Amino acid sequence: MAMNNRRVVLARRPQGMVSPDDFRLEEAAIPAPGDGEALVRVIYLTLDPYMRGMMSEGDSYADAVPVGGLMVGGTVGEVLESRDPSLQPGDIVEVYGGWQSHVVAPAAAMRKVDPALAPISTALGVLGMPGLTAYFGTLHVGQPRAGETFFVSAASGAVGAVAGQIARIAGARVVGCAGSDEKVAYCLEECGFDACFNYRTCGDIGAAMAAACPDGIDVYFENVGGEIGWNAFWLLNEHGRMAVCGTISNYNALAPETIEDPMWRFITRRLKVEGFLVTDFEADADKARGELAGWLAAGRIAWRETMVDGLENAPVAFGRLFEGSNFGKLIVKVGEEPGPQR
Repeated sequence: MAMNNRRVVLARRPQGMVSPDDFRLEEAAIPAPGDGEALVRVIYLTLDPYMRGMMSEGDSYADAVPVGGLMVGGTVGEVLESRDPSLQPGDIVEVYGGWQSHVVAPAAAMRKVDPALAPISTALGVLGMPGLTAYFGTLHVGQPRAGETFFVSAASGAVGAVAGQIARIAGARVVGCAGSDEKVAYCLEECGFDACFNYRTCGDIGAAMAAACPDGIDVYFENVGGEIGWNAFWLLNEHGRMAVCGTISNYNALAPETIEDPMWRFITRRLKVEGFLVTDFEADADKARGELAGWLAAGRIAWRETMVDGLENAPVAFGRLFEGSNFGKLIVKVGEEPGPQR
């Protein structure tokens, strides 16, 4: 076993676009578990856009990471030592362990992962927080109905692609936008979208969106904000719904965008706009995960991962989320998966 715990901490608060210099790689002793706890060797670490907000001070739904503090994040790993009867060495678990190679946490805060169900990395993607976010944001917040038009931004992403496929299962006409021709092809050919366009090359985003949604938009799953979100808003039909998941286009902005006040349209179109967090639906997480797993096994949901090797490469990889150069779920491989002898 490795002699040290490798950890990535916040070195400074970013100014504008996040930089690798905002992080620092450190080593410390591997902690020992206490009663009711387990020691986990991290195999996979997820990188998600929400982490950028936690690097800055300000009003948010979660406390900011302190300078010098461990970067937060979900992980999947192998139990090395347990002082709780619910876990045994060799178990694979999901735990919110942060950017580090070893985690000690209460066993009650860990969820066992079944390696026979799907690759264990999916516990951080389509069967993890992004998949659950797509599930609840689509079915509980957006509530698409058969025949309606469902538009999703960042359509090839870990959340957007799954949201679109769930809306398709619900019977909606699904339209999206993505940042490359390859991503557009993935949405159309593998995810079964009815239409999708490349927002980087289409010229006029509003015109491209209107052409792809000739009957307007009934449900908008918002992942991006900015120009894309603004154009989608103006295409919402009467009684349209917006499931506001994220606005990644402005996470690194130094100043807010100035836009026309849209409040009157909320009245004339009788719109419903609802922001949400996946944790709002924690009580239904197991049910949702089971339904997602069933769709996955039946081949009704496609998924993609971008895998980066090495914890030391996490700071550089994190910037890819905001450049659009990753494809699907962005994951860092921190350690090797257990061999078949285990």
